[in-house]
Amino acid sequence: MQVTGRVCVVTGGGSGIGRAMCVRFAAEGAAAVAVFDRNLAGAEETAALIGPVATAYACDVGDEASVVAALQAVEAASGPIDVLCNNAGIANDSDILHTPLAVWDQQWQVNVMSHVYAVRHVLPGMIERGWGILQHTASMAGILTSHGACTYATTKHAVVGLAEWLSITYHDKGVHTFLLAPLGVDTPMLDTSSDFARTAAGPIRTADEVAQQVVDAFAEDRFLILTDPIAQTWMERKTADLGRWLVGMRKLEARLAGSRTPGKPLA
Repeated sequence: MQVTGRVCVVTGGGSGIGRAMCVRFAAEGAAAVAVFDRNLAGAEETAALIGPVATAYACDVGDEASVVAALQAVEAASGPIDVLCNNAGIANDSDILHTPLAVWDQQWQVNVMSHVYAVRHVLPGMIERGWGILQHTASMAGILTSHGACTYATTKHAVVGLAEWLSITYHDKGVHTFLLAPLGVDTPMLDTSSDFARTAAGPIRTADEVAQQVVDAFAEDRFLILTDPIAQTWMERKTADLGRWLVGMRKLEARLAGSRTPGKPLA
């Protein structure tokens, strides 16, 4: 699967991994790159880095009407959408007892339902044409977990489940699904000076490195995109002996708990 000559949409394209993917897709010869972000100024900065092939769109991915309106604007300007990258996400320190339900709802809308809203709009056309790429940015928090970020880990697990289901159901219809599950990436989402980043986030990659890994996975038609081989090792340890893995994660949680500020954004 290649993005050359394709119309690409990237949510959260105003910074971080989303920006890097937009730039990479343009370098790969995409026909059009639509940069979606709630922060229009950030999206415009990304588009300016790329040039005429890119267009910035203001989009609140947690609002279905905003998502549909932005996707319709892309179709009107550039034609059918071939590549949809559901990349936008939010996170903060959270737990089950003290995190307001409003935070749960916000993260559910942005981290999960935004994928649903966008896929529901573009998928019928992809099926009809027999070609499409659906890329979902989760996190290793969605395969393992994330210490001190209950809402984030829960919603990212949901993204993993959605991506797996889409791959099983639509791959043979020409719509191929890809799941990006990063460890630490040096973006505004991660405080690289934190105890979490130093202890539990794994090797820190740059956004440009991750964008290249995404393009490579498309070319290889490889569903799961891991940003470092250690992630595969950690997955295997979890599946090999879940009880032992939980004991180890509890020990790490005890080490990290004292440095945590409830409700503090992880960005």
